Amino acid sequence: MKQTVFAVITVASLFLGATSCSQQPSAKDQTTVPAEFTISKEKLMDKIKGGWAGQTIGCTYGGPTEFKYNGTMIQEYVPIVWPDGYIKWWYENVPGLYDDVYMDLTFVDVFDRLGLDAPVDSFAMAFATAGYTLWHANQSARYNILQGIMPPASGHWLNNPHADDLDYQIEADYAGLMSPGMPNTASEISDKIGHIMNYGDGWYGGVYVGAMYSLSFISDDIEFIVTEALKTIPEQSTYYKCMSDVIRWHKEYPDDWKRTWFECEKKWSSDIGCPDGVFVPFNIDAVINSAYILIGLLYGEGDFYKTLDISTRCGQDSDCNPASAGGILGTILGYSRIPDYWMKNLREVENMDFAYTTISLNKTYQMGFDQALQVIERNGGSVSGDEVTIKCQQPVAVRYEKAFEGMYPIEKVAVNKNLSDVGELPFEGTGAVFKGFVNAKDDKYVAKVEMYLDGELVETANLPASYTTRRNDLFWKYQLPKGKHTATFKWLNPRNDVSVHFGEILIYSDAPKEIVPVSYTHLTLPTILLV
Repeated sequence: MKQTVFAVITVASLFLGATSCSQQPSAKDQTTVPAEFTISKEKLMDKIKGGWAGQTIGCTYGGPTEFKYNGTMIQEYVPIVWPDGYIKWWYENVPGLYDDVYMDLTFVDVFDRLGLDAPVDSFAMAFATAGYTLWHANQSARYNILQGIMPPASGHWLNNPHADDLDYQIEADYAGLMSPGMPNTASEISDKIGHIMNYGDGWYGGVYVGAMYSLSFISDDIEFIVTEALKTIPEQSTYYKCMSDVIRWHKEYPDDWKRTWFECEKKWSSDIGCPDGVFVPFNIDAVINSAYILIGLLYGEGDFYKTLDISTRCGQDSDCNPASAGGILGTILGYSRIPDYWMKNLREVENMDFAYTTISLNKTYQMGFDQALQVIERNGGSVSGDEVTIKCQQPVAVRYEKAFEGMYPIEKVAVNKNLSDVGELPFEGTGAVFKGFVNAKDDKYVAKVEMYLDGELVETANLPASYTTRRNDLFWKYQLPKGKHTATFKWLNPRNDVSVHFGEILIYSDAPKEIVPVSYTHLTLPTILLV
């Protein structure tokens, strides 16, 4: 999910499409979740390792294309490389690529240190004080926590303008991997931790991904897994409706993933909440990116290459989406059945710690296995010798919640002024987000700024200059009475060597803006150009 421009790596690419690189699991046309499931410790460990391995491989495969293809797919003639030593190169040169994994590990580590009953604040503080850089809902949550706004308020859309983004979706893998065959337990874990940074559809992305991982321990039927896992999501949600559409379109167009991609773009690609994803092709919303995970899984048909390649070629967050798809399929297949073509690169790094951690993949495998055994026993299962019996769970929908309800982006206004020159900022609608940043050489500096709406003080905000602890958006205010409003700002601790820069205002109303067609038939060319 990084906002990083990755360098193009000029290495020879191997043509992957010529041969199948994986063994397909034997689909069993499963229709129900069993009441009980028995698995050997060896097989359980194999699947847990497969989940973490698949996630790491998928993240690497899609890394160079991340957010370079927004609102468009990656065509087949564009090579996506997999040279020898590839994962190790990323580990050593761009370790931030693996935020999908090391952020998971923040939560895995807390469970390891404090146990299954660790309070939510322990996860929140570990996440907020970690040394890695964050973006979108994660960064907004970090800022909130450091300012004393703890979960679930830290992820609520009124406090987090990025609440619908995919942040928890990309870091929920651990919840499913530690809850084999127990999707509701995975949902409970995600309820606690996922609301640190997300709400509504953003949270549902993590719930769904976690449920798919969970069910991948007890089934190798991909259609069953994706359909059954969707029962954890409320049917009235936008998220549920989109995933249902993808499953339906796959049945209608079973040999044409691009047709399903086009249908998704037509119906589900409009972003409402994220201030960075409105009025532009960039889309980090959980709904559309989850659809790409699902397209990869369904059309990949159990083939590891096809699954990664399709979920990557769908575009947008094209490292995170194949990471989730690869992790889920890796759990289905197990570590031992991921083709060596992929594994030889992974084996080079399994003893190397991920950036910002003291945890390697080999350590992760063991931690994940130990936690899974604990969760199994806590939920009525048993461990006897080499045999593990899981009390499976019929998926149940989590509670319904919706962010940004009744809000419609109607205008984006350029400001491009420092606070000292801003003066009054008028807008008409029911809400506004003021985008910008603090520019200071001293990254310990924190600007203290008051925001007034219609002459009344509504907030005094701390605005850190540090990129690690920054506030994503300078100010925002939703649920205003519909009408004309004026925003003004007062800088309480100004410095000559610091600027508080306002970039844009994103304006919302309670209904979409009416687009009035303009007739050009009566106009001359110079007039048309001025319209």
